[in-house]
Amino acid sequence: MTTAMNVLIVEDEILLAMDIEAIVEDCGHQVLAEAASLKDVENLPDDIDPQLAFVDIHLANGSNGLDVSRVIQMRWPDALIIYVTANVAKIPEDFSGAHGVIAKPFSHAGIKHALKYLADGVFNPPPSQPLPASLVTSSHLERRWAAA
Repeated sequence: MTTAMNVLIVEDEILLAMDIEAIVEDCGHQVLAEAASLKDVENLPDDIDPQLAFVDIHLANGSNGLDVSRVIQMRWPDALIIYVTANVAKIPEDFSGAHGVIAKPFSHAGIKHALKYLADGVFNPPPSQPLPASLVTSSHLERRWAAA
C-alpha cells in the first residue's frame, strides 16, 4: 500500500472538480484545495504543499492551466502536475514543465490507475507498476524518476 498523497485540483467545472475529488479521496488521498482559476491558485496559502496537482487547461476568468503550471512549479517545486483536459492539443511539446496528461472525458478507473501509479512513483520512485493507458507522461517525469 502506498502512502496518501496531498492533492490540489484546479478545475473550473464544479461537477468535474467534485468528481475528481471523490475519486482522489476514494483512493485514500487527501484533497488540500480546489481552485477554478489562476487567481485562485495564486491566493492559496503557501503551506498547503501538494504532492500532486490535477490541472485543467481552460480555466475560469480567461486563465489557463499552462500559467497555473508555472505558478505551481515556483511555489511547490516538488509537486507533480498532471493536466486533465479535453484540449490535449493545446499542451506544448515541453508540457510547460508539467509531468503528464489525462484526456477528458476520463474514466474513474483511469484516474484511479493514474493515482496509484503516481503515488507509487512519489513515495518509491520510479513506479514499480506499468504506466496506465489513461496517463501520458512527459519527459520531465521520466527525468525526475530516473534521477531518484
